[in-house]
Amino acid sequence: MTKTSSRNTLVRRLLRRNISAGQLIGFALANLVGLSIVLVAMQFYRDVTAVWSDDDSFISRDFMIISRHVSGINFNDRGSTTFSNTDIAEIESQPWARRVGRFTAAGFNVYASLEMGGSGIGTALFLESIPSSFFDDLPGGWNFTPGQNKPLPVIISKDYLTLYNFGFASSRGLPQISEKMIGMVPLKLSVSGNGVQQYIDARVVGFSSRLNTIAVPEEFMTWANSRFAEPGKTADPSRLIIELSTPGDPAATAFMESHNYEVAGDRIDNSRAAFFLGLVTSVVIVVGIVISLLAFFILLLSIYLLLQKNRKKIHELMQLGYLPSDISRHYNLLVLTVNAAVLVIAAAGVTFCAGLWQQPLASIGVSGSPVWPTILVGACIIGAITAGSVVAINRRVKSVFRL
Repeated sequence: MTKTSSRNTLVRRLLRRNISAGQLIGFALANLVGLSIVLVAMQFYRDVTAVWSDDDSFISRDFMIISRHVSGINFNDRGSTTFSNTDIAEIESQPWARRVGRFTAAGFNVYASLEMGGSGIGTALFLESIPSSFFDDLPGGWNFTPGQNKPLPVIISKDYLTLYNFGFASSRGLPQISEKMIGMVPLKLSVSGNGVQQYIDARVVGFSSRLNTIAVPEEFMTWANSRFAEPGKTADPSRLIIELSTPGDPAATAFMESHNYEVAGDRIDNSRAAFFLGLVTSVVIVVGIVISLLAFFILLLSIYLLLQKNRKKIHELMQLGYLPSDISRHYNLLVLTVNAAVLVIAAAGVTFCAGLWQQPLASIGVSGSPVWPTILVGACIIGAITAGSVVAINRRVKSVFRL
């Protein structure tokens, strides 16, 4: 046995005699409970929020689309249903509004036609655009250049395809079209206005459950309005898209109600549910963190008491030539071992719990989130607790040696 090994063995035996197993078990259990609460709450939140995220990769739940309320029959007073620059500036000044974008409507006529399986259908359409920065994930080729040879990319609402398949097509004997198939069918747009007409090839590149419109690139809308819209026909936007700082913020809902603004779809209910879930999750996580911090201070208190109790023995070791690092090393190794065991058990616990609710979520078509990011967060928390413990122990041991 080497001299260093012999020294370590002697110190370990001397200090182990006064270590309380009950205190270590108490720290481990408290730390395990706190960490488990944090990790389970985080994983549950990540899995359940997928219900609101669904499969719409273009616009996330952080966005809200609003319009003005229409009452009666409105023929001439278009200004009563549009947003002025003053209205937009007021919304942008709200603390819950991160940014505001405008829906730009087509000021010209659009007629779309397609042929498939020997049958041809056509209909008048409306087109709108929003700034590309509001898309979370732009589809490939989402741009437009006048005179380009590639088709104009279009995103349509999923509701429109559902209405066609189960309303219009079934009653007219027309073929029903899947999302994948309609992306392969070429569209022909007849764009006219201001005494000019032009045919433009187009193609559906995606579907959105949140954009209740037929969206085209902003570059196309700017070019088309300047070419086909009558001078002065384009007006203030009738719809706005708002990025929220906090989804479901009650202040945003109160603002919309006080100004008689309408929110598209069921966004208010979904946002409220998401906000409530986030609030409850935050409270649970804070409780878990408090428990973990209490466990951390319990450990430090136990070690401080142990060092105070062994102060005479530590002085004797110092007189024999031992360094503070020889003493603190064994306490640090003990903390590291206990925290590593806590992390392993907590990771197994959150994995087991996630399996309990991910199966019911899968039955309604919602895929759960992977567990490893949550475990990684747990490792960071344990790492921070361990680092704090090591620093505190080293300082305490050095202070005892200086007495």
